[in-house]
Amino acid sequence: MVTQLFLGTHQHLCPATMRTHVQMLPKRPLDMDEEALPLFVLPMVLFPGEVQELRVFEPRYRQMLDTCILDERPFGLVMNDPFEPTNGWDGPRRHGCEAIILNHETRGVNHFITITGGRRFFVEEVVEPALPPFSDPSMSVLVEEGIAPDVDTLLQHLPDEATHSKLYISAKVSYLEEVGELGEDDQAYLRTLTSNIVHRAGRGMNVDANVLDGWVASICEEQINERKESIYNIAALCLNDLEARQQLLACSSAAEALHELQTHVFGFVDEAE
Repeated sequence: MVTQLFLGTHQHLCPATMRTHVQMLPKRPLDMDEEALPLFVLPMVLFPGEVQELRVFEPRYRQMLDTCILDERPFGLVMNDPFEPTNGWDGPRRHGCEAIILNHETRGVNHFITITGGRRFFVEEVVEPALPPFSDPSMSVLVEEGIAPDVDTLLQHLPDEATHSKLYISAKVSYLEEVGELGEDDQAYLRTLTSNIVHRAGRGMNVDANVLDGWVASICEEQINERKESIYNIAALCLNDLEARQQLLACSSAAEALHELQTHVFGFVDEAE
């Protein structure tokens, strides 16, 4: 019931002024990972600690998922950037989040996975996939009656000059430190924000006020403390605009992230319950 409640809260949010997202270089030293991280590049932003479900059906991502499951390693989930293509595919934005696989099921050619957000990272160097998308003229012979070929067929189509056989984008990344803590006033702000959003959405569903109070108390107890991750916990419930989520993910400190969240939910804390 709580999940259903929050699925509808975005329509109640006050629209924030649109701002261009500038992908700034991180301000603090980074923990550089020498091994390239497989990237799932799509119109989505994952926060640390957030749980999401995905259906994986593209051959390139089925190959990526097989690798991650076999090696027991995470992948990176990154919002796509159509203005920075790599071998014909939309490239990744510079900030992303590690995706840890919690559960995996296979049904036919589809994979269904449950993931949770891990560490934030900064993309240092993109490793392009071995093949371009099916829209590329060189790939048209592989598509029959609109049906994409399987992974083995694609691997047989690799060009002689290919330096690897990965069909998906990967990248050298640096993992970002979570800087700063939330004071009592900051935590109080998040609790008030949570209460106002839950009560506004709940009233629209004719949920009893006492039930809503219980939901608010449970969310605040479990999700809000002095750690910066508390901001992601509440933002995951109420922030739906992809660009707004991307901007929040890129924030380097707790103070900056809280200010970013306030920008997009302006007006909720002052409204009367």
